[in-house]
Amino acid sequence: MKKETPEKIVIALGGNALQSGKGPATAEAQLEVVKRTCAHVAQISGMGYEIAVVHGNGPQVGRIVMASEAANSEDTPAMPFDVCGAMSQGYIGYHIQQSLLYALNRDNRHVPVVTVATQMIVDENDPAFQNPTKPIGPFYTEEEAKKLIAERGWTMKEDAGRGWRRLVASPKPLRIVEIEAVRQLWDKTIVITCGGGGIPVLEKIDGHLEGVAAVIDKDFAAELLAEEVKADKLMILTEVEKVAINFNKPDQQDLDHLTLEEAAKYIEEGQFPAGSMLPKVEAAMKFVRMFPDKQAIITSLDKAVEALNGETGTVITFN
Repeated sequence: MKKETPEKIVIALGGNALQSGKGPATAEAQLEVVKRTCAHVAQISGMGYEIAVVHGNGPQVGRIVMASEAANSEDTPAMPFDVCGAMSQGYIGYHIQQSLLYALNRDNRHVPVVTVATQMIVDENDPAFQNPTKPIGPFYTEEEAKKLIAERGWTMKEDAGRGWRRLVASPKPLRIVEIEAVRQLWDKTIVITCGGGGIPVLEKIDGHLEGVAAVIDKDFAAELLAEEVKADKLMILTEVEKVAINFNKPDQQDLDHLTLEEAAKYIEEGQFPAGSMLPKVEAAMKFVRMFPDKQAIITSLDKAVEALNGETGTVITFN
C-alpha cells in the first residue's frame, strides 16, 4: 500500500543482503545477491517511502585488506586500512546503484540512485581501540587462525560456530562528515551512504581529518543517520524474521514487540550476542529513545515489506 505522505526510512542492510554465504565470495556472486536485495528495496520505495541505504562491509573490507597485503612490495605498498574501507564503499555502492536502478526502472519508477563516499568521525580515545570486537574477512580454521595470530599479530576469535575471524576495533560513530550533502540529496535521490558504517576518521586539533584502522558497526551508523535526517523509521534487516530470546534453544521465543524497558532487561540477561543481535537492538533503542513517538523495526530482508505493513518483524518502541 502506497503512503499518501512520504515517510523517511533509513534501511540498514546486513551481510546476507550482500552475500549468500555459500560458494566463493566473488564480486560476481555478490552482484547476484545484491540484485535480489534491491528488488525488495525497490518495493519499499514503491510504497511511497523516501529511502537511504546503509550497508555493512566486514567480509569485503577484509578481503580487500588481504589482497593489498598479499601484493605488498616496494612497487605496490599495501593500502592503509581506511583506504581499503573507502574502496569497499565504492564497490558495494556501485553494485547497489546498478541493481537498484534496474529494479526501479523495471517497476517504471525512474528515481536517481547515488552513493556518497562517507566519512565518520570517531573518538581516538574510544575504548574500542583497545578491545577489537568487529569481525572482518573470511572464516578460518582454528589452526589457520593460530598461525595468523603468530605471523601477523592479528586479534582473532571463533565466530558463532562458523570458524575463526579477524577482529578489528569498532568505535562508536560520532558525526557524519558528509551529512549536509546527504540532506541536500535526500528529496531527489535514493542515497547509499555511511557504507560499512562510514570511513572512520579522527578530527585533529587543526581541523583536518585523519583515517584510522577500524570498522564502524553499520547499525549504529544507520541509527545516527536516522537521527540526523529525522527519519520516521529505522529498519535493520538481518538474517532472522524476528528478534528472539533463548535463541536456538528449545524454548526460543520470537518477539513481535519490544519496549525500551523490555529490551534493557533482555540485554542485562545476556539474551543478545555481542557480535550479532546486540548492536541491532541497541541501535533500535537509541533511535526510539531519541524519538519516543517513532519506531524501529528489525526483521529479515525477505520480510521487509510485510514488516512495514505491520504483519511481521520485531517493532521496538519507547513504551
